[in-house]
Amino acid sequence: MSEQMEVTIVDDKFDVRESLRQWLELSGYIPRTYESAEQALQDIDSDYPGIVISDVMLPGIDGLGFLRRIQMIDPQLPVIMITGYGKVRLAVEAMQLGAYDFLEKPFDPDRMADLAKRASQARSLTLENRALRRELSGIANLQNRLVGESSAMRQLREEILDASQADGHVLITGEIGTGKSTIARALHACGPRQGKRFIVVNCDAFAEDELGRQLFGPMDEGLPLIDQSLGGSLCMEDFFALSPPLQARLLQRIEETKFRDRAPFRIIAVSNQQSEQDSTDWLIRQDLIDRVARVRINVPPLRERSEDILPLFNRFTCMFSEDYGCLPPTVTPEDAVLLLNSDFPGNVRQLIQVAERAVLSNRRGNFSLAELLSPGEPSIPHTQSKGVGSLRQQLDAFEHMLIEISMRQNNGSVAEVAKDLSIPRRTLNDKLAKYRLKRSDYQDRSES
Repeated sequence: MSEQMEVTIVDDKFDVRESLRQWLELSGYIPRTYESAEQALQDIDSDYPGIVISDVMLPGIDGLGFLRRIQMIDPQLPVIMITGYGKVRLAVEAMQLGAYDFLEKPFDPDRMADLAKRASQARSLTLENRALRRELSGIANLQNRLVGESSAMRQLREEILDASQADGHVLITGEIGTGKSTIARALHACGPRQGKRFIVVNCDAFAEDELGRQLFGPMDEGLPLIDQSLGGSLCMEDFFALSPPLQARLLQRIEETKFRDRAPFRIIAVSNQQSEQDSTDWLIRQDLIDRVARVRINVPPLRERSEDILPLFNRFTCMFSEDYGCLPPTVTPEDAVLLLNSDFPGNVRQLIQVAERAVLSNRRGNFSLAELLSPGEPSIPHTQSKGVGSLRQQLDAFEHMLIEISMRQNNGSVAEVAKDLSIPRRTLNDKLAKYRLKRSDYQDRSES
């Protein structure tokens, strides 16, 4: 197993619990032992990251009753039942109820370890698929996931949709914090490989030999990452850190499948560098780039889509205010100028951090956006534009933010928003269409 998996052990006999615990712990699991089903059920939910091993004969809720309860919580949670000698009828009933498998006492420890391994692999795949389905539901509308109405963001969303359907290898480049990992998941979740495995590896996080084993094997246990990603996607972060020998091995694996209608795995290469020539250690060989970068997506930095800054900041502060149970800070015209004129070298990631700190400082009653953007420096508004667009663009961004704030505060009521902002309803409708703001988004949020 690449990660330790939990195992819930339920048996009313101490010696059985202890022997199972010791054996499974030595096999690389994290065992949790319980005397009764009632105790174990307190720690099991639908996202439980493990499997269950339970005796059939238990005090209180017996093993079959325990199995029924688990089936109600999560029918895909593997449960291995242990039965006493001559209790085959109970074992058959357990299998009919949905048990993963059963063992008769006295059981072979190696047989138990093999069952636990297969059940754990099934559980890992179930949890991965669920996570991807959740990701898919959040990405199905890229408008909600990749926020922004700048021309750069509209073009980026179109490129993502096109690339996801093409199903070829992709290279994503962009500065730190621009959302490249989110885009990689969007590519996977919006295309024909949705629901399949999405494997992530950082090429700069391992020494060359270890990265080679991780990618191609041999592994002490389990499959190498390329084999794990068969049918799905392999997201290779910091791709340009791949050493020349590993580049050659990866190219060979790609070449072996180039004449197939559909590659057995899809590489989504991600890099903070804009091109292979920016590498400080070595160049990525051109023939590998030609294979991997069948589609290139360059993510624009925040400074190149300044009209998205205020709507993004507003969305993030509203999100964090809900998390922390407080009101979002009020953004003044002076604050808007500061946001629009800030460099944000960390891009959207940095803006998210500023938004969270703004909510927390506002909750404490000492909110100062100038201090958050430039800690320790005098709170003097910027007076010169740093390439944030025309005056019209800045005014539009501020207007967009004010309308969205009012829509949230008034639960999407156009009449109340028009009254709040002192503008005719027809004018407001025109502006809602201009900024692509939908009443239903705010009505749904308020009712959920």
